[in-house]
Amino acid sequence: MSGAFERYLEAIYEAGECAGGEVRVKDIAASLGVSKPSVSEMVDRMVENQLVTHDKYQHIKLTAKGRRIAKGLDRKHETIKHFFIDMLGVDPDVADKDACEIEHVISDVTLDKLVEYLSSNKQ
Repeated sequence: MSGAFERYLEAIYEAGECAGGEVRVKDIAASLGVSKPSVSEMVDRMVENQLVTHDKYQHIKLTAKGRRIAKGLDRKHETIKHFFIDMLGVDPDVADKDACEIEHVISDVTLDKLVEYLSSNKQ
């Protein structure tokens, strides 16, 4: 899955968590700093890939598959951010930004090892 799909899934997931699941094109556009037509185009591709449901001029909702992927990305993000802040002393804003980039390329194997390491080194 491309990083673009993942970024959109995350934006929909986060916006949905804050708004009770009701996400609109303009919410995603504002969150990602992209145009509404760009969001509409990507949402159409995500519908084709069964990641979201969306009827024109209605709310966008994650499918079970989309929610599973988005939750996995959120787990990656939070784990990496936690490691940077708690273990390395990185500023939280920098850690958040870096985690956002790394979560799209880190493997599940490496993430599992990081979780294992963090669990064994609880302070």
